[in-house]
Amino acid sequence: MSSGHIYVAEHDGTYVIKLVGDVRLTLCISFDQFISTMFGEENFKTVVFDLREAEGIDSTTLGLMAKISIGSRDLGHGNPIVVASNPSIQRLLISMGFEDIFELVSDTDLPFSGTQPLPENLEDEAAIKAKVLEAHQILMDLNQPNKVKFHELVETLRGKY
Repeated sequence: MSSGHIYVAEHDGTYVIKLVGDVRLTLCISFDQFISTMFGEENFKTVVFDLREAEGIDSTTLGLMAKISIGSRDLGHGNPIVVASNPSIQRLLISMGFEDIFELVSDTDLPFSGTQPLPENLEDEAAIKAKVLEAHQILMDLNQPNKVKFHELVETLRGKY
């Protein structure tokens, strides 16, 4: 698997978040900072995730994706769209219960291009641990199967603080 990257772009309040390669927690700090900035924008309307070039997505990134869906719905904008054509990625999303919080599609024409990469940020270990804990707590709260999957990990992470 190739190293992962997250690219972002915005046009008229529509945000495209493109995951490429094997996306891991090394991007969680900059991704979470982007999420905060995005939701702070007055013109925010919707999010489209482009996962067509994703080879793997770790659970921390999945938790932050769920955070975006929950935030979008809380703002009254409904479920974001996830474009995923890889059957493995589609199974992963369904196994997390994402069909309940996203509109899952296998292909679409995206409204624009010109994405910018988010940087890796590994400098603040405590912040990374906090984001990992938050992301997994969000996944646990989505449904009972996730609660079972991530309970032990969340309890372990809580014990380390």
